[in-house]
Amino acid sequence: MQSKLQDLYGNIDIYLFDQLLKGTYDNCKKVLDAGCGGGRNLIYFLRNSYDVYGIDPNPNAISAVKELSQILSHTNPKENFVVAPAENLPFDDNYFDLVISSAVLHFANTPEHFDNMIHSMWRVLKPGGYLFVRLASDIGIETLVHSIGNGRYRLPDGSERFLVNQQLLLQYTENLNARLHEPIKTTNVQNLRCMTTWCLQKV
Repeated sequence: MQSKLQDLYGNIDIYLFDQLLKGTYDNCKKVLDAGCGGGRNLIYFLRNSYDVYGIDPNPNAISAVKELSQILSHTNPKENFVVAPAENLPFDDNYFDLVISSAVLHFANTPEHFDNMIHSMWRVLKPGGYLFVRLASDIGIETLVHSIGNGRYRLPDGSERFLVNQQLLLQYTENLNARLHEPIKTTNVQNLRCMTTWCLQKV
């Protein structure tokens, strides 16, 4: 059973898997992973005839995801995978039914960079479409992180990340005129780091 699940879903983000199990994205046909890496979150979509796209600033990652796409869905065009930054997506407005941003936004250099990435992903999302975000936050470890400026913090695990809090996410939800279709959820990893899931629908 484990092998079958691994074949179907790969090493998918567990909270993205949760949305698939709930059927949230059943009517989504055109999917973008903005910061796709080697494609770990795209295996299910490629195996199930979605129109799959990905961007990543790392050319090696794009080469890897193109190869993965050819293996799992040779009808999915290799041209759908492009070397590009999340803040400057090379796609038309209102193009995708689902945009995935998993472990990307916490690499923002400044609040402006974070804002540009969010608005770039929101721009390419169709009305009625979904934005799935997983990112580092200070929720639950507020007293354990140390500011290094520009919205970035040093975490107890030694990493440096751009961190959000619940107030900021709720403010963005309101400013984007979005619907929060799931409560904001945060996983605390032994007070070393916290990862938050932020699930929006474009109204």
